[in-house]
Amino acid sequence: MRTTNPNFPHIRGRWARIGSAAFGAAALVVAGLGATAHASVDTAVTSHKVSSKAIAAQVAKAHVQYTRACGATPKKGYAACNALRVTGGTTAFMEKQAALKGIAPRTVKPNAASDSPTGYGPSDIQSAYGLASAASSNGSGETVAIVDAYDDPNAEADLATYRSYYGLSDCTTDNGCFSKVSQTGSTTSLPSADSGWAGEISLDLDMVSATCPNCNILLVEAKSASDADLGTAVNEAVKLGAKFVSNSYGGSESSSDTSYDSKYYNHPGVAITASAGDSGYGAEYPAASRYVTAVGGTALKTSSDSRGWTESVWNTSSTEGTGSGCSAYDAKPSWQTDSGCSKRMIADVSAVADPATGVSVYDTYQASGWNTYGGTSASSPIIASVYALAGTPGSSDYPAQYPYNAAGTSALNDVTSGSNGTCSTSYFCTAGSGYDGPTGWGTPQGTSAFGAS
Repeated sequence: MRTTNPNFPHIRGRWARIGSAAFGAAALVVAGLGATAHASVDTAVTSHKVSSKAIAAQVAKAHVQYTRACGATPKKGYAACNALRVTGGTTAFMEKQAALKGIAPRTVKPNAASDSPTGYGPSDIQSAYGLASAASSNGSGETVAIVDAYDDPNAEADLATYRSYYGLSDCTTDNGCFSKVSQTGSTTSLPSADSGWAGEISLDLDMVSATCPNCNILLVEAKSASDADLGTAVNEAVKLGAKFVSNSYGGSESSSDTSYDSKYYNHPGVAITASAGDSGYGAEYPAASRYVTAVGGTALKTSSDSRGWTESVWNTSSTEGTGSGCSAYDAKPSWQTDSGCSKRMIADVSAVADPATGVSVYDTYQASGWNTYGGTSASSPIIASVYALAGTPGSSDYPAQYPYNAAGTSALNDVTSGSNGTCSTSYFCTAGSGYDGPTGWGTPQGTSAFGAS
């Protein structure tokens, strides 16, 4: 299943060759895109002044085609990753870059990777969610665990290229920042490789790097995509000391979910996040577990307002968009008080997931270089990393409750527009003021909604 890997150069020292990076940073500040501009400016930015309103108008034109990284709907008792790889069209990032340069936007070639990023990078994510200061100073000593199925043989090398390109510190096995183990904790006896899940792994590792660059990263690879093996990998991540565990996968609910809850996801003192799904309205597991933070997805675009960004529910079609809904099996946690669902309601919070406003990922096993990805596989590791920036959870806490303690405050960006399908109870599938299913209580604005009070 492995694809051919061309020899892409390691891009260390890239910014020393730009020549006029100072102007690119200034252009982004004019556009309201934050001070850490170097990570989002192409090498060819020219002296072209443009307003933030004009950039926002251009970004609104973003439109892409994409494919599911892990293929078909999984059979009962198995999960699929929630990663979507852009294969054609023009992303929001590409529209933004074109507006800054005063040129027509380029396009992603069908089924082809690029030799430079075509999606949002670390400075964009940190700017959008008010994380630049925390990302600079917090996270040291914290470990974010990524749980996925199968092996990505290129994971560490691809991570190194991503971090080098964006000027992030090295995160390697040698310096103790990165580690990769099987679901039993072995560093040598790893699962078989799988190209689809390798793309998912690269997405997850890069989103932790973008959001919490000072964090250590633990990749735990399950031997299959069965609920039991993935759950065993979650337990191993916690056993190895991770206080933040991201799960970018999901499958249909079943009557077994409550037993999986107690076996695999009931870990007080650990912030466990799970993707809400990419198939539009409907509940998935493990996002439906009462012990995890269920993470929905948004479309993230630049804006001329004071925040500089705006978000709506991610919904591409009736079968493609963020998941949400009322669980058929899992009990409602005491801290979730919406009245329309007597059981567990999805989601709790959200972050960027729309492939058209997707994130930059470097992967040479499924693809051959820089790709843009979307899906709630992007939003889950972002939120896990925000928890890490906020600090170690209380030892007896279920951190999924933390955003509820900050509900309705400026610590969360309330997402009030869009829907992900048709439902009989409006807030299950339609955004509005306050809590709603597709986006929960909203997206991070800093870290205060994600730490112990």
